[in-house]
Amino acid sequence: MVQVRTEGESYLSKFQSFQRGACGPAWIRKIREEGISRFESTGFPNTRHEDWKYTNVAPIARASFTPVWDCSDGLQPTADVEAFTIDLPGWSNLVFLNGVYCPDLSILPTSSVKDVASSLAEAIAEDEGLAGQHLARYVSFEDNGFTALNTAFIQDGSFIHVADGVSLDAPIHLLFLVTAEETIVSHPRNLIILGEGSGATVVESYVGLADGPSFTNTVTEVVLADGAHLDYYKLQRESRQAFHVSTTQVHQGRESQFSSFYLDLGARLGRNNLNVVLDGDGGACSLNGLYITGDRQHIDNHTTVDHQKSYTPSRQLYKGVLDGKSRAVFNGKVIARRGTHQVDAHQTNKNLVLSDGAEVNTKPQLEIFADDLKCSHGATVGQLDEEMIFYMNSRGISPDAARRFLTYGFAHEVIRQVKSDEMGRLLEQMVRARLQDGLEALSG
Repeated sequence: MVQVRTEGESYLSKFQSFQRGACGPAWIRKIREEGISRFESTGFPNTRHEDWKYTNVAPIARASFTPVWDCSDGLQPTADVEAFTIDLPGWSNLVFLNGVYCPDLSILPTSSVKDVASSLAEAIAEDEGLAGQHLARYVSFEDNGFTALNTAFIQDGSFIHVADGVSLDAPIHLLFLVTAEETIVSHPRNLIILGEGSGATVVESYVGLADGPSFTNTVTEVVLADGAHLDYYKLQRESRQAFHVSTTQVHQGRESQFSSFYLDLGARLGRNNLNVVLDGDGGACSLNGLYITGDRQHIDNHTTVDHQKSYTPSRQLYKGVLDGKSRAVFNGKVIARRGTHQVDAHQTNKNLVLSDGAEVNTKPQLEIFADDLKCSHGATVGQLDEEMIFYMNSRGISPDAARRFLTYGFAHEVIRQVKSDEMGRLLEQMVRARLQDGLEALSG
C-alpha cells in the first residue's frame, strides 16, 4: 500500500491547486473532498485485488499526467471535430475537448435540446438543482480508486435531463476528444436522468486526435425513473498509446428499460466498469459489447447486474476479437437478491483468437440468493475454422478475404442486437474499418 500511495501523490498535490481555483457551491466542494480522501486511502488498485487480477494499472499509476481545466487550453481543430461528429438529421453533438465542454464546437439542432442537454458545470452552478440531488449519489467510490479520483476532480462533462413523459426524437451524441500530444489527463463526469415514462438515446464517443499517452478517467451516472427507457452506446476509439478507464452506474426504477452497447477499438489499456441495479419490479436490461484488439492492447470489461427486485430480466452478450499479442478480460457478475421472484438472467461471452500471442481471461459469475429464478452463463474461446476457410477458398475466395468475412460474421452477431438501424450502420462501418486496417492476421 505504501507504493500505491506514493504513486498517487501527484494527484493529491494537484487536487489542492484544483480545489482552490475551481468554482462551485459548497456541496460540490464537499463531494470533491470526500473523493480525494478516499483516493488517498485506497490509491490505485493492483493485481492483488480480485477485480483487477488480470489488469495491471501500474503504467497509469507511475505516469505524471497534466490536467486541462479550460476548453481554451486545448486546440480547437474544427475539421477534426467534424470528422467525428455524427451528421444525421436531428442528432445533437455536444463536444468536449480534454473533458471540458466547448459550446462553440457543439451542434444543437433545436432550441428544445438545450433544455435537455447541457454542460455539467452549468448544472452544478445552479446549486440546488437536479445535479445537487443526484450527482455522486449512485456510483460508489469506496473501493474504486479511479472513481474516487474522478469524484475528486469533478468539474465538467454532460448533464442530460429528460422530463416525465417526454421521448426524444433523435439521439444525443457526447463527443469527448483528446487533442494534445503531451501526457494529459481528463476526468469527464456525466449525469443522465430520465423522468417517469420518458425515453432517449445517448451515445458517448471517446476519440484521440493525437498519439500521445493520454489518460481518460470517466464516470457516468444513469438514473431511470419508473417506466423510463434509455438506449446507451459507448464508443472508445482513443490512441493506441492512451489509457482509458470508465465507470457507468445505472439505477433503474419499476418497469424501466436499459439497453447498452460498448465498442472498444482503441487505447493501449482500457477498462470498462458497467454496473446496473434493477431496483424496481419489472425493470429490464440488455448489455452488449464488442472489443477488437491487436498489437499489445489490453481491454478489460467488468459488468455487474444486481437484481434487487422481482420480475427483472437481464441479458448480456459480449464478444471479442483478439490479434497480435493483445489481452482481453471479461468478468460478468449477476446477483439475484434474497426475496426476489422470477429473476431471468442470461450471460454469454465469446472470443475469437486470431494469433498465438493473444490471450483472453473470461470469468462469468452468478451470486444466487433466491430460488424462483432462471439464470445461465457461458464463455467460449476459439479460433477460425480452417475447414471453412478452405471451403471458401475452393469457391474462389482468397484466404485473406475468407478470414475477414468469417471474422466480421462473428462480430456481427452482437451488432445485430442493436435495434436502431442508424446505429447499426454506424457500428458496422467502424468495425469493418477496424478489421480492414488493424488486424495482423487478416493482412496477409
